[in-house]
Amino acid sequence: MHFHVFRGLVALMLTATLALGLIWPGQARAQQGVFIQIESHGALTEAEQRARAYAQLVQNVNAFRAETGLYAVALGPYNPAEAQTLLQQLLAQGLVPRDSFVVTGVQYTAQVYPVGANALGAPAEPVGTGVELPEIEQSTLPDAGTDTATDAGTDTPAEPVAEIVPQLPEETPQEARQSEAQLDRAGRDALQIAMQWFGFYNGAIDGAFGPGTRSAMAGWQEDRGHEPSGILTTRQRAQLLSEYRSELAALGMETVRDTRAGIQIDLPLAMVEFERHNFPFAQYDPINDSGMQVLLISQPGDRNTLFGLYEIMQTLEIVPLEGERSRQGESFLLTGQSPTLRSHTEARLIGGAVKGFTLVWPPERDEQIARVLPMMQQSFTALDGALDPGAIPAGAEQDVDMVSGLEVRQPELVRSGFYVDAQGAVLTTTEAVAGQCQQILIDDSYEAEIAYSDEALGLAVLRPRQRLAPMAYAEMAGTAGRLRADIAVAGFPFDGALGSASMAFGTLADLQGINGEDTVQRLDLATADSEAGGPVFDLTGTVLGMVLPGLIEGRTLPEDVTLALRADRLGEVFTAAGITPTVSTRSATMSRDLLARLGADMTVTVSCWN
Repeated sequence: MHFHVFRGLVALMLTATLALGLIWPGQARAQQGVFIQIESHGALTEAEQRARAYAQLVQNVNAFRAETGLYAVALGPYNPAEAQTLLQQLLAQGLVPRDSFVVTGVQYTAQVYPVGANALGAPAEPVGTGVELPEIEQSTLPDAGTDTATDAGTDTPAEPVAEIVPQLPEETPQEARQSEAQLDRAGRDALQIAMQWFGFYNGAIDGAFGPGTRSAMAGWQEDRGHEPSGILTTRQRAQLLSEYRSELAALGMETVRDTRAGIQIDLPLAMVEFERHNFPFAQYDPINDSGMQVLLISQPGDRNTLFGLYEIMQTLEIVPLEGERSRQGESFLLTGQSPTLRSHTEARLIGGAVKGFTLVWPPERDEQIARVLPMMQQSFTALDGALDPGAIPAGAEQDVDMVSGLEVRQPELVRSGFYVDAQGAVLTTTEAVAGQCQQILIDDSYEAEIAYSDEALGLAVLRPRQRLAPMAYAEMAGTAGRLRADIAVAGFPFDGALGSASMAFGTLADLQGINGEDTVQRLDLATADSEAGGPVFDLTGTVLGMVLPGLIEGRTLPEDVTLALRADRLGEVFTAAGITPTVSTRSATMSRDLLARLGADMTVTVSCWN
């Protein structure tokens, strides 16, 4: 059982401030006692610190080393007949975390707090708080069965706690300073943490109430309708911690230790729950209509593995196109946002493994995520080990459009295009970029922008955002092709599924279009929709033109008819686009294999992404 480092502390400080009373069972003793385990930590110093904080409010606080190697904070020993009743009362009052439980203590091997104590060999103690608390009306206390946490999946604070706060007397600034002076370091830290959570404090959590903390207090007071004195009264401190506790309860922030993935991190377990390990992810899916998802990233590897993951993650639907893309020597960051989705992914190379996480959420959760994400980042700890590449659950869905069970993003439209100069400019059909494309990609890898477009001709020229060095680019025909000559078309007939351009052969049927256009030629050749934008070759490798879409004036062309722009009519277009085309001087006929290789080197996919 691992908890967020602030969770129990907030419950303690809130309860102390509100001065909650408890009704205790009888004073029976027993020779053999049991314990109420409330927290567990990986570090001895952390367990000791938490035990000291609890000891300010209740008796019989201990810390033990357990057989698992962890350190447990537990209350006791108590009579077994009384322990469960006491636990229910502690839960009802919010004194202990909600998943505290009664144990026999057999798993405890040694006591580490208090130093020199031996609760494991001591008789059961009578239950009691050990703290003198002023009385408040019992009617303000929640019943033992009342859930004081926020309902999962909502942002509404729990009512019982909010009702208690007004019962506290108000204080003058002098009285507020006096009561504030009684706070210990943990109490001061808790107030800074709560103000930081609500965005009023951005300094260090140091327990020092300097100008920054006083300014934050005044800001919180003004926002809540109080006099902005910069000194919180007892009632205001209770209100602040109550609000913070309710927010934490709504999110269910708890520490998750995944030994299989080798990761420890704080997660909002009221919003997500563990689903499965599916290499390289430990997957946490949404619950309570949260719309949130978490992936813990864990795989053995080196820098190449890290960089490969960086590329793969960008193809997933959960990483929208708009956002930051940052890759450094041993880490990367990916953020994404769209009208319906947000995501944050970070990973780094640690000890021969790639470790990180992805957080996905809907836009309406932005305010909550602004608080959750820093907690996840600060708590992220890489442990020994990484997910086994064989960690694929039986029956897991396998599909070419899936990566580890996650959908790969698909473009809205894929068409063909081809390089027309040595810098990587691409000629394609306007159909490829006719939509409101958030992103245009060449070969699914290189971002491009529209440098020139002619709707009348149906062509567009794209410029890659980075300079490319294509293996081949077009050598354009300076004259019309020869009627009835053999021609070939390079393109991607299956929406780019094959990964490489294929070649189809036919003949040049006419040097005019259907309506006599001299900028168009007709081919006796069947082409698919996604081959539009591809180059038309003669058998020397000279480019005669560019394939046009198979729809003209709202009518679909016959299956064996394809229209193409004539290369010898595109001089003005290239000039307007700032391209100096290479005019072909080829004369020797190429074999079909060599022509197919030329077409594959020159032809690219052009995809529109949203």
